Amino acid sequence: MDDFWVFGYGSLMWNPGFPFEKQINARIHGFRRALCVRSWVHRGTQQQPGLVMGLDRGGSCQGVAFKVAPEHWPQTLHYLRERELVTHVYLEKYLRLHLADGQTVTGLTYVIDRQHEQYAGAVTVEEAVSVVRSAVGQSGANAAYVQGTVEHLRSMGIRDLWLEKVVKGIERETLGGADRPSGAR
Repeated sequence: MDDFWVFGYGSLMWNPGFPFEKQINARIHGFRRALCVRSWVHRGTQQQPGLVMGLDRGGSCQGVAFKVAPEHWPQTLHYLRERELVTHVYLEKYLRLHLADGQTVTGLTYVIDRQHEQYAGAVTVEEAVSVVRSAVGQSGANAAYVQGTVEHLRSMGIRDLWLEKVVKGIERETLGGADRPSGAR
């Protein structure tokens, strides 16, 4: 394999953490971005899990493809496995990436393991807000992760209406709504 590509759909889009030669918008088919992973390390703890992105089956997902130089591939792969496979909630997959320039390439990405105990499945906006607004892990506040992802998606011209509703809910709760009785909202 001469070309090495990585597909980012969550924090990898705005915080890849590895050197790359090229960055380009890309889409994959058969998987969608979802806040479906209970985070026990980076954005929560086992006692108070957060929620982070996973690629769940169905639909399609716009994200970013990174081309990695062959000489950087071994350390990039090591770095990604250390970062993404901490609790083995993701499966390492090579999928077809449809690049914004019309090319189709094969790239490495991480897909949710639906059999893993950290798989949260489909959560409602309200459930996501409740979890995300108070969870904190080794990489920081869960709310900052979700807000950062939405901001980056917007900067790329990508709208994720469900995630945007979660961010609005977090902002509403942060602005004092959390102290009022639930019927007063």
